[in-house]
Amino acid sequence: MTDFASVFPSLCSGFLTTLYYFALTLAFAIPLGLVICLGSMSKFKPLAWLTRGLVWIIRGTPLMLQVIIVFYGPGLIFGMKVGSNYRDIAALIAFVINYAVYFSEIYRGGIESIPRGQYEAFRVLGMSEPQGFFRVVLLQVVKRIIPPMSNEIITLVKDTSLVRVIAITELIKSAENFTKKGLIWPLFFTGLFYLVFTGLLSLLFRAAEKKLDYFKA
Repeated sequence: MTDFASVFPSLCSGFLTTLYYFALTLAFAIPLGLVICLGSMSKFKPLAWLTRGLVWIIRGTPLMLQVIIVFYGPGLIFGMKVGSNYRDIAALIAFVINYAVYFSEIYRGGIESIPRGQYEAFRVLGMSEPQGFFRVVLLQVVKRIIPPMSNEIITLVKDTSLVRVIAITELIKSAENFTKKGLIWPLFFTGLFYLVFTGLLSLLFRAAEKKLDYFKA
C-alpha cells in the first residue's frame, strides 16, 4: 500500500536534489555572469564579439536543448568517455552557463542605466575608478537589478525540473514515479514544495528591496 508516509520521504529526497542544483547554479552563475557582462562591455572588440555571440546563442536556444547537448555532446561529437558522475556535472554546466548569460544581461542593464553624471561626480571628488564604482555606483546598480534578478532566481527554482530529461530524479520525477502505481496526487503535491520555496524567496527579495529603499537612485 502506498500512502502519504511512504510518498513524502521520496518527495523530500527529490526536493533536496532540486535545492542542490538551485544552490550550485546560483553559486557559480552569479560571479560568472559578471565576468560575461564585463566581457560584453569590453572595449577589446574580439572579446566583446565573443561574449555577445555566446549570449545570443544561449538566449536563443531552449535550456532543455542545452542540457541534452552538454550531456550527450562529449560522447557523440568528440568520442570522449565520461564518468558515472557526468550526468550531474552536465546538468550543472548547462544551468550555470545559461543563467550566467541571463544574469550578465541584467548586470549590463543595471550598469548602463546609471547616469554618466555619477561617474563624473566621483572623479571630481578625486576617487579612482574602482573607488567610485564600489562606493557610488555599486549600490545604485544593486538596487536596480534586484527585481529582475529575483525573477530569474525564482524561475531557476522551476527550471531545475528540466534535469529530468537526462534521467536525474528531482522533485517532479520523484512524484511521477508514483503514477506507475496509479497515484496522481503526488504530482499535485509537488506544487506545494515549489509554492512554499518560491514564496520564501519572494519575501527575502522584498525585504532586500525595502532595505535599499533609503537609497534613492
